[in-house]
Amino acid sequence: MAERLPSPFAAGFRSRCPHCGEGHLFIGFLKPVSRCESCGADLSFAASTEGPAVFIILIVGFVIMGAAALVENLFHPSPFIHLLLWLPATVLLSLMLLRPLKATMIALQYQRMHHEDAAS
Repeated sequence: MAERLPSPFAAGFRSRCPHCGEGHLFIGFLKPVSRCESCGADLSFAASTEGPAVFIILIVGFVIMGAAALVENLFHPSPFIHLLLWLPATVLLSLMLLRPLKATMIALQYQRMHHEDAAS
């Protein structure tokens, strides 16, 4: 019988081990651990890719541009007010999404590797 792994999205958004769903996935803000502290799963495969950054650019760009267009149409603020609103919002939203999206990508990679190993 195949081992049941936690949802990669649940484990990713909680930044937990993709194998057991319990151990912490990161040391510090973005450095992945090499082994899970709870189950001992090998997590050294975690590649540092640009995948999460691409998704963050798309998500944050959509949200910020939509909000900026809405504010412009409703209030017509000066360009300086736009800068005061949208530069910090862009940075904060990007930082808030970076860790969960990177953890989700690692969890999806782990699940794919786990299924490929089980199939062979």
